[in-house]
Amino acid sequence: MPIHAQLLRHATERPDKPALAIDGRSLRYGELSLRAKAIYGFLQELPHSTRRTLDLPGVEKLAALSLGNHIGFAEYFIAATAWPHAAAVIDPMMPPERIERIIERLAPDVLIVDDEASPSAEIGRRLGISVITAGAEPFDFTETEGDLPDDAEGIFLIGFTSGTTAEPKAYYRSRGQWRRSLDRGRVIFELEDAPSTMCPGALAHGLALYAMVEALDAGGTFYSVRKWDAEAVARTLSAEEIERLVAVPTHIAGISRAWAAKPALTSLRDVLTAGAKLDVNGVESMRRLFPKARIREYYGASEIGFMTVSTLVGGAVDFPIDRVGQAYPGVEISIRDPDENNVGTDVPGTIFVRSDLIADGYLWGDDGQAFRVTEAGATVGDLGELDENGMLRVIGRAGGMMISGGNNVYPAEVESALKACPGVDDAVVFGLPDAYYGQRIVAVVSGEATDPKILADYCADKLVRYKIPRQFYHIGSWPMTSSGKIARGHVETAVISGDDLVLRLSA
Repeated sequence: MPIHAQLLRHATERPDKPALAIDGRSLRYGELSLRAKAIYGFLQELPHSTRRTLDLPGVEKLAALSLGNHIGFAEYFIAATAWPHAAAVIDPMMPPERIERIIERLAPDVLIVDDEASPSAEIGRRLGISVITAGAEPFDFTETEGDLPDDAEGIFLIGFTSGTTAEPKAYYRSRGQWRRSLDRGRVIFELEDAPSTMCPGALAHGLALYAMVEALDAGGTFYSVRKWDAEAVARTLSAEEIERLVAVPTHIAGISRAWAAKPALTSLRDVLTAGAKLDVNGVESMRRLFPKARIREYYGASEIGFMTVSTLVGGAVDFPIDRVGQAYPGVEISIRDPDENNVGTDVPGTIFVRSDLIADGYLWGDDGQAFRVTEAGATVGDLGELDENGMLRVIGRAGGMMISGGNNVYPAEVESALKACPGVDDAVVFGLPDAYYGQRIVAVVSGEATDPKILADYCADKLVRYKIPRQFYHIGSWPMTSSGKIARGHVETAVISGDDLVLRLSA
């Protein structure tokens, strides 16, 4: 990880300061440093995988972490990303068959899990991979000779992001990219005095993972929860007088509802959101809940990093609510037509970025439909427009990608799951505006399957929970285009208008 020198400094100067706390369990900076060194020594002694076919230049050992929000996540992540090693972060809540495909392709030298009986652990053992359960380690944490190596260039992180197919795409990043991002962010987000930070999201996802690393880099205390619980998060924010909250709008809406009858959370000085666009109601709710906080949001992507940042409340100038801000320092944004010509201001097109924060690429899953790098810059296919002041408005996601609860969801993935359900002939999935989720996932199916509970339960066996449709409709005959494809726009319009072409399914 590109913060090892900072961690050593914090551990030396403030060894007893809590580095992170999850559900009442905490780990001090001195402990974190010593435990990470012991784990690093263990990794050094591990035999190399003989099954790996991936080309990972400069990577000696690859550790796959399927830990969830475990108190040991930070120490394993720090050890596994110290040069010359790398970490792959896997969401243990993914369907087991997807986890198995990822682990099989990665062929890591070791798999770290939070439960020896978890699906990830069972998969690792079946594939002949060394499995370590956090909290039941077979090595001595007192064996901590030497320091973790200084940061060096090369791959340190492999992450996974949803694609236009059901298979997650594996992207990889270098230490230098995150080092540059962290150095700028410490100034932009005013982290020099090491504020305490809460991020209740999953550490397997980019928002929470970066928030944790950002807090540790600055020397602050990072707070999270094992499992999302709005009231528990609000209680922690209040009891610990946390100064900074990083969360998707859906989480903040949940905190607001859970804490509605209680005193405002006045310790918060900063609230940073991402993953979905805030609306006016959301901002007003945050004003009441966090009356002393500056409210900011950023727009970015796992593959590109920060693109824009804005201050909606509490800045020298509050940004318009319908914009996601101006370019992040070191980032240049342009809007381009299908031929990648710059269209200028106030004209819609594809958002392109030139930046030194962009990921190196994909290890697999590059479908050419989202992230790509050309002479014009990098893009994830999002559509938007710039005004004369360089303020960016995001219009939508190319390829129909939805953002529900701050999570990226591609229709093709949900449709694939539904089409495998007995009694479903075909399916169309899209998102509709939703005050809570940002976008509500809606599915229209044809065939004999008409029980929404059966459809939802089937999806639950194939998909992460946030990808399960929240409304189901049935259609007897699909409207078709002249080329013989389903007229998806017509189907969506029928749902919105209440056309009797579709029938809403109810239990």
